[in-house]
Amino acid sequence: MDPYQITFQTWNKVAQLYQQKFMDLDLYNDTYDRFCELVEKQGARVLEIGCGPGNITRYLVDKRPDFRLEAIDVAPAMIELAKANVPAARFRVMDVRALHTIEGAYDGIMCGFCLPYLSREDSVKLFTDCAALLPAGGIGYFSAIEGAYEQSGFKAASTGDETYVYYHPTQGLLEQLHTACFELVAQCHKPYAQGDAVSTHVILIVRKK
Repeated sequence: MDPYQITFQTWNKVAQLYQQKFMDLDLYNDTYDRFCELVEKQGARVLEIGCGPGNITRYLVDKRPDFRLEAIDVAPAMIELAKANVPAARFRVMDVRALHTIEGAYDGIMCGFCLPYLSREDSVKLFTDCAALLPAGGIGYFSAIEGAYEQSGFKAASTGDETYVYYHPTQGLLEQLHTACFELVAQCHKPYAQGDAVSTHVILIVRKK
């Protein structure tokens, strides 16, 4: 079976567990604050990609209630949780690989930890599609797991279900973003402990040229 489909099925199956684990995680709040500061326009139209149960969505709405926030996720179970958790936002089921079908423009795009589940080729497409949705000066937020791409592979969740996790070197992401007409505004690396293993999460906040 396609690794993407296995990953999608897992996210749909573990939606409730994901909500319990990450709904109140505050590790990245300072980076969300920076995103909110950079999207200066009042009433800004913001798109969130890979919203899960609405954990980041809720934080953004609380921080910037003026945002007109729309969010997508590939897992229907995640979308149902997000709708209940954040009634102020609009949600729909969508595969990020279909982002090019969205019409209109946004002032900001939030993409928290979607890249760990996208191949190098699809991450390039993601950045290109996001650039097409943002005007000059629009803000993008992207986070990934730092590492050699060759380390990518299936990882088992606590339930035993698998997701295919892609590692991305920061320099490679920066080059892809530059090609997509983004300039770097802020960069942050955060250690993330999971059991005995510690990974490095990289957050890149960019501006459309």
